[in-house]
Order: sequence, then C-alpha cells, then structure tokens
Amino acid sequence: MGFDQIKTRGLVMLGCGKMGQAMLEGWLARGIPADSVTVIDPRPSDWVKARGMHVNTELPVDPAVAIVAVKPQFMGEALPQLKPLGGGDCLIVSVAAGTPIATFETTLGAGTRVIRAMPNTPAAVGRGITAIIGNAASGPADADLAEALLCAVGQVVRLDSEDQIDAVTGVSGSGPAYVFYMIDALAAAARAEGLPEEMAMRLAKATVAGAGALAEAADDTPEQLRINVTSPNGTTQAGLEVLMAEDGLMPLMRATVAAAANRSRELKA
Repeated sequence: MGFDQIKTRGLVMLGCGKMGQAMLEGWLARGIPADSVTVIDPRPSDWVKARGMHVNTELPVDPAVAIVAVKPQFMGEALPQLKPLGGGDCLIVSVAAGTPIATFETTLGAGTRVIRAMPNTPAAVGRGITAIIGNAASGPADADLAEALLCAVGQVVRLDSEDQIDAVTGVSGSGPAYVFYMIDALAAAARAEGLPEEMAMRLAKATVAGAGALAEAADDTPEQLRINVTSPNGTTQAGLEVLMAEDGLMPLMRATVAAAANRSRELKA
C-alpha cells in the first residue's frame, strides 16, 4: 500500500496541531490531494480550514491511513472517535507522545494495525527524526508506508521493540530542548566575554546549526570532525579540556538522557 492508496481511499488526521500541520504540509507538497484528507480537530487552524480538506466531517468509509496526533491529555476523549476504523484495512499511525500501542489495541479492537511513532519538534521545519515500531498485526508494508509518510518531515529509524521508545524520548524526543539550552549557554558565555547580546545569540545559533549540518553531511565521524578543528595547544583544545574533564559534558549528558528516559518509563507506570 503506497501513496496511491491514500490518494484513492483517503487519510484521516485526528488532531492537527503544529506537528500535524507540518506533516500535512509535506504530504500535500508530495501530491496527496487536499480533498482526500479528513481532519478531526476541535480547534482547527486557519491554515487547515483554508486548504480544501474535509474538516470535522464524518469519517470516510474506508480510509487507507488514520494519523493520531492528539496530545496525551486529550487521548481518552479523542481516540474512541476512530473506533469505526479499528480492526479493518485502515492503518493507524500514532505520533502521540506517551500512548503505548496497547491503548490503541484496547480502544480500537483486536487486529488493528498500529504503527507507533516518536517524532521530534524539528519536524516542523522538515528536519525531524522519527522512530517507528509496529504491533503484531502490522506488517512490513505498513512500516514502509508509515516511513514514507513520516519522511515528509525528516528522517526515520525503525526500532526493534516498543521499549526502546523511552530511550528515543530521552535522546531525540527531548534532545532539541537540550540543544536549545546549549545555545542559550553558549550565547551567555559569549556575552560574558564582552560580545553584545544580539551578536552573541546570532553566533551561538549559527554555530550549533552549522556544526549539526556539517556532522550530518560529512563522511567523518563527529569525533574526527572534532579532531580536525583542534590544533595542539590551541584555543579549541583549551575549551575542550573543560568539556572533556572527568566531570564534564559526557557524564552530564549521560545523566540528562537517563533522567528523561526514566521519566518516560515512570509515566507509563
């Protein structure tokens, strides 16, 4: 089942906030007709209402895919709306944080094909990375379709088990916030060294964004890239000696990711 099936049978979007809108923009740009999309959202944005999609109408009879992009606190109320699509030919793809596959199987019925996905906020600018895992009822073709859809907002990786979602949450799900904080910290350090505020922030943002883009594009590993810009006894080495100290960035980042992953596990308990 591919995009042609979606164009013919339609796609349902349950919940359409920033993440859902980012995905829809990508899909429309890739040729999915607006009139094949049904959006169910109590407060649809002006962007959604202006695109020619079906908004808060009845569900199509046999859509190819239903995307669940509801915030966790609204899931209990919203998900039952998809009961008519459970256990049939419709693939359920969830990008909702904190909602396990078992919830979808319980609510929508046995045999429902479910792909759970964990995207992150850079998806809003097409630079996200999403981890996916399917339930026993789903198959390779379902994973392929989910990956094709989610590639509209960035990269996709496939997990071996749903338990790995917690680690993904700690790394890529929460990770953008760590990087944003690093940008603030780098800019604050620049101000402390005498640079004006606007220039300090501009330098910090561009440095982090540029280094990330280089790390993705280069054949060298991040370690080798670091070595490449570190002259013996130079300025970079002086700074790295602080970051690479025994109590420096490595153990701090390990503790940061572990705290987020453990909190993800606690929220399921």
